[in-house]
Amino acid sequence: MSKILVVAPGRKTRGGITSVIKAYEQTKIWEKYRCKWIETYIDRNTFFKILFFVKSFAVYLVVLPFYKIVHIHFSWTTSAYRKLFFFIYAKLLGKKIIIHLHSGAEPIIQSKAQKVYQYMFKNADVTVLLAKAIKLQIEEYFEIKKTEIIFNPCLIPKLGEDLVEKESIIFFAGTITEKKGTNDLIQAFSKVAHTFPNWTLVLAGNGDIEKSEALSEKLRIRNQIKFTGWISGNEKNELFSKASIFCLPSYTEGFPMAVLDAWAFGLPVITTPVGGLPDVLLHGENSLVFQPGDIDGLAENLEILMNDVKLRQKLSKASLQLSNNLFHIKTISTQLDKLYTSIV
Repeated sequence: MSKILVVAPGRKTRGGITSVIKAYEQTKIWEKYRCKWIETYIDRNTFFKILFFVKSFAVYLVVLPFYKIVHIHFSWTTSAYRKLFFFIYAKLLGKKIIIHLHSGAEPIIQSKAQKVYQYMFKNADVTVLLAKAIKLQIEEYFEIKKTEIIFNPCLIPKLGEDLVEKESIIFFAGTITEKKGTNDLIQAFSKVAHTFPNWTLVLAGNGDIEKSEALSEKLRIRNQIKFTGWISGNEKNELFSKASIFCLPSYTEGFPMAVLDAWAFGLPVITTPVGGLPDVLLHGENSLVFQPGDIDGLAENLEILMNDVKLRQKLSKASLQLSNNLFHIKTISTQLDKLYTSIV
């Protein structure tokens, strides 16, 4: 069976792409196609990033002749420039190339690297996109040879035997930044926090924490907000297990792993219809939805869900159905297997 080189950020890198590749590693397709992960990026200072990239590209140059397919995972502008080197060399050697875009359409359409994206879209054997909503937007602006839609997988947690008791927690996981809408969430929570003094907003992630702390102080809700910093492993699982609501108020996404994690834990989700999420979001059925930047709309959805236990239970069941069916890793790996087979 053909060998496949997987070009993606490093194993220790924070972010959705790394989580997706780690999920792929746990499936049968990884062994079936004898996949090898070429790690291209590391969360360090600039010097170590450059050193890491040079080393990974050197390894890539040596091993590429022995592989038939290259599966390149990338996202925004800098990532596209990095992956262009890998793409060109694979093209020169006549390899089959899959590019896998982990982004919504807006950042790509607005990017300064449009010529790079166009070159790869036009010359790749297959472009994998995260949802139909993204595909429709991308194809309006770029010429693409062939596209396939493959969702990111839900990573079903392996929990202990002891059930974790739910607490009155609204949970956010991701980078604390304007693009993720974290300050919108703080402002929306401030509109309902005093009505629900037993509820806490927990923000897990790195980023502009000091700025968000200052905002919560200004709004006089600092005692109801907790900033955990970046978390992973058991600490992350514990918070997902304890929370009663998950909220991601992003302005742009591909298909957010944070929402997929929330579904895997059976959490009711409040989020925005960005990136690939419109493919599956049904307001009042499997989520509560509001437009990016609509702070009053977010506050209203928070209040509705904090007040309504039955609605939380309904959305929780819908989350579990999504994670165990459409987004289950077995479903995704079957789609990936078919893609690899078709290229061979």
